Amino acid sequence: MVRVDYAPWGINPPHTHPRGTEILTVIKGTLEVGFVTSNPDNRLISKILRKGDVFVFPIGLIHFQRNVGHGNAVAIAALSIFGSKPDISADILAKAFQLDESIVRKLQWTF
Repeated sequence: MVRVDYAPWGINPPHTHPRGTEILTVIKGTLEVGFVTSNPDNRLISKILRKGDVFVFPIGLIHFQRNVGHGNAVAIAALSIFGSKPDISADILAKAFQLDESIVRKLQWTF
């Protein structure tokens, strides 16, 4: 788990985590986030996140974050919660990340 502080227009440049899924929660500010899907599509999936929003970067995919707000931004990131062996109970993860349990189960199945 890590706290990331972004200056105005600060960027966490494109990078990967070959052995872990990352989940990012915005604590303060506005971030543009995105990742590139695998071949053959190589499609950019991106979104603008605000305080309280959560985003998941799938294992091994190139991803980034950029502060697009007018002030500082802060986020908390954690790795590999959906790919644990054995799985963390879907209802626990659904509550923690305010997701539907079916989405949690899909993420767990994917990883």
